[in-house]
Amino acid sequence: MRLLRSIGLMSGTSMDGVDVALVDTDGESEVRLGPFLCRPYSDADRTMLRRAMEDAREVSERNARPGILVEAERMITERHIEAVEAFLVANNGDRAGIDLIGFHGQTVLHRPENQLTVQIGDGDELARRLGIPVAFDFRAPDVAAGGHGAPLVPVFHRALAEAAGIELPAAILNLGGIANLTYLAERGADPLAWDTGPGNALLDDLMLKRTGATMDRDGRAAASGQVDEAALRHLLAHPYFELPPPKSLDRNVFSAAAVELLTLQDAAATLVAFTAESIAHAMRQLPGRPKRLIAAGGGTKNPVLLAEIAKRTGIPVELAESLGWSADAMEAQAFAYLAVRSRAGLPLTFPTTTGVPRPMTGGRLAEAA
Repeated sequence: MRLLRSIGLMSGTSMDGVDVALVDTDGESEVRLGPFLCRPYSDADRTMLRRAMEDAREVSERNARPGILVEAERMITERHIEAVEAFLVANNGDRAGIDLIGFHGQTVLHRPENQLTVQIGDGDELARRLGIPVAFDFRAPDVAAGGHGAPLVPVFHRALAEAAGIELPAAILNLGGIANLTYLAERGADPLAWDTGPGNALLDDLMLKRTGATMDRDGRAAASGQVDEAALRHLLAHPYFELPPPKSLDRNVFSAAAVELLTLQDAAATLVAFTAESIAHAMRQLPGRPKRLIAAGGGTKNPVLLAEIAKRTGIPVELAESLGWSADAMEAQAFAYLAVRSRAGLPLTFPTTTGVPRPMTGGRLAEAA
């Protein structure tokens, strides 16, 4: 298959903004990474998204849009259109040279146990306004077939690792709002993957509630605090950790109530330890010890978190950049790659990544007007 030029769009559970990345790929082994742009959300946008996630708790049918969800979906669609336009201007891009867009949308609810996952954003409108075909709604077929619909990025992790020729077994860790782990045992094998637990979500929520900041920049609050072991034990007692993999999470499954009475610094340190220990717990469930642990996602900007993960797993954490990859762009790049696989009818998910009964493709294609 010839290489297609694909733009990937990602708005994750950290709600930082819209990530845009360009990839030239055949959807299989050829992956050529291009430029990247992040267009941040405004404070008003983030507030709307948080309200949308609250309103989404009432959803029992994936096309329902109660409360502010209709307005939030329009906003998400507009912000993605704006982000693509800004990306094309910044990179002297000609939209006629873009074959495809992979559009994840914004997850507002993820309850695979109820065969329900909701990503807002209008892929048809995106294709119409931008004049480029858009692949979207990637998770729904997997969930409808009994899978978890997440994580979706592991097949892209496999392509990157094989192209780089890294020594296997290896693990790739995504530190977004939720953390997920991909284990690559040997070349050509289906990846093993699942959500390990919280990534940045609880810590970001803590900082927003107590300080108005959107994150613990450079881990400064956590670095000044002490882990409360009783609170950590309470957090780790969540039944999710006893479920067998593969498995996945909604952003709001975990509560930070256990650290509510702690100082900001001790609460931050305890939540960092919670994320790191949940990753260590996942690593102990792997069929073999990885020779390398490579991290991507927004959490790589928190050196305290990275050090805690290395301490609790006993494996040094390598940054994606050390392999010529991008910690910031990886998920957007993944959706550019997944869009091409989707259009070609290639599998996106596997029994070992989402628990789906058989390897499955996914996504819908909206043709350009």
